[in-house]
Amino acid sequence: MTPTPRPLRGIVLLLIALLAFASFDATAKFLATRYPVPMLVWVRYGLPCLLLAVWFGPRQRGALIATRHPRLQILRALLLLVCTASGMTAVRTIPLAEATAILFVAPLLVTLAAGPLLGEKVPRIAWIATVAGFGGVLLIARPGTHFDPAGLSMMLLAAVSFAGYQLLTRRLAATDRSLVTLFYTMMVGAVVMTTSLPLFWTPLAAPPLHLLLIGSLGLWGMTGHFLLIRAFAHAPASTLSPFLYFQLVWASLLGWLVFGQLPDWVTAIGIGCVAAGGLALALAQRSRMLSARAASPAPASGE
Repeated sequence: MTPTPRPLRGIVLLLIALLAFASFDATAKFLATRYPVPMLVWVRYGLPCLLLAVWFGPRQRGALIATRHPRLQILRALLLLVCTASGMTAVRTIPLAEATAILFVAPLLVTLAAGPLLGEKVPRIAWIATVAGFGGVLLIARPGTHFDPAGLSMMLLAAVSFAGYQLLTRRLAATDRSLVTLFYTMMVGAVVMTTSLPLFWTPLAAPPLHLLLIGSLGLWGMTGHFLLIRAFAHAPASTLSPFLYFQLVWASLLGWLVFGQLPDWVTAIGIGCVAAGGLALALAQRSRMLSARAASPAPASGE
């Protein structure tokens, strides 16, 4: 049964989902300076995979892993795993707002890659938005910012991986259920990290509060993805896409409240350029979708 469209509810759910993702990043930044990143990544995927298997496994059974494209599902999950691991490594030395802005170059990369890979036409506005976005990244990572070069490299790797993940998400959305795609994401990450556990296992002598924060990594991510799915059930992508960049606001706010980090004015301009490029692209896509709907013939009476 298709839920009744409620655009306002969809927007509110999306903003809460973005807050969950920003909270994941803030928690990861706090923990990554104290504990091995592979251990944190293992928990981030292992706990949601276990919860999804226990909750949906008895009812879904084989349908939980039923996909027409298992190789693409695995590749998509591996790309997100790379994004998670490199992003966690990067935020140890890069402030949240700057790291999030660099990651948001991914939608611009997706738009450019959608042409040769998905056969979609890339409009002029996409090229302009991409130039603005990359110009913003150059302002963020300009000489003299004292950012760790390795951290910047890891964040750029996260952005490229995230772009590939988004491309495959669009490819699989037409054939596989959202729950199947979500479970593959968690399952592949959990399997890879569990099988490689002997390579990075170290006993965690952590206080109870830190153990709770480590466990929350999986919950933040799963909650964010669940709310994201619910948001798109209540409102179309053309309505929600411009609001995705509100995550930059959450990241800046948490970076200030938790870590006392605020971007300087040049970096703020760079973050604004990335957001402006992404917003221009999202609004252009929304305009094209609305125009296509208006131009499509109305169904004949009785159909």
